[in-house]
Amino acid sequence: MSTVGTEHTEVVGANGVRIALRVAGEPHLPPIVLVHGWAQSARAWSLQLADPELTRRFRLIAMDLRGHGDSDVPADGYDDPAAWAGDLAAVLEFAGAPAVVVGWSYGGLVITDHVRVHGTDGLAGIVLAGAITEIGKGRAGGRIGSAMRGALPDALSEDPAVALPALTGLNEGMATAAVPGALAQALLGASLSVPPAVRGALFRRTVDSAEVLAGVDVPTLVVHGTEDLVVDPSAGEFAAGKIPGATRRWVQGVGHLPFIEAAEEFNAALLRFAEERSAP
Repeated sequence: MSTVGTEHTEVVGANGVRIALRVAGEPHLPPIVLVHGWAQSARAWSLQLADPELTRRFRLIAMDLRGHGDSDVPADGYDDPAAWAGDLAAVLEFAGAPAVVVGWSYGGLVITDHVRVHGTDGLAGIVLAGAITEIGKGRAGGRIGSAMRGALPDALSEDPAVALPALTGLNEGMATAAVPGALAQALLGASLSVPPAVRGALFRRTVDSAEVLAGVDVPTLVVHGTEDLVVDPSAGEFAAGKIPGATRRWVQGVGHLPFIEAAEEFNAALLRFAEERSAP
């Protein structure tokens, strides 16, 4: 699934790992950086990269996380906050100006890692969309829902006969209504393209972020679908409660894909938030 008007490029992240980017919008415009979730890719942001209002006002930069999409697949670094922070820092440097950074699902943890290591350098604002900010047993900021619980551990298997049904069920459980066929298949294909070892490595972390979130000093918007069965809405409440001045936006009747299921509403909210951050 291609996105019209999208440029493909790359940057070098932590430890020399090549990070692939999809970019839409003119280089002189204020940047919005989009960070996808576990076992996905930058293609998840297709409805943002193709939005005429967003790309008229902003330069959208969607990254493939290490081990995902078209980025390099290193053997290690997946449990290292400094590696995730370094990858995102390289993208922010490419952006060339303080960026509004949007993190979906595991992407919220990547943003939290950046704040853990670098503070809010390079960030004009943060949007957490169906996101986790912690991970590990008993971590409130990483609480998962029934669709994710049902997919594990089979979704990590090297046996396609085991992994495929689990990943298919997880993708079906992401939304409360049918996702357009081409995009739904692109999401499933992205999950299958991430090596099983990488899918498993992202879970081998225990991260507490309460103090990190309390130190966030840039405007933050927390968006979460009320029917999210992948990341429990309580994880969004945790982040919103810890980040000073965070704004909550709960999207009624929507699951784990607010930027697809309610794309018009999500894009309008992102546009408004980003315009406020880029105002003189």
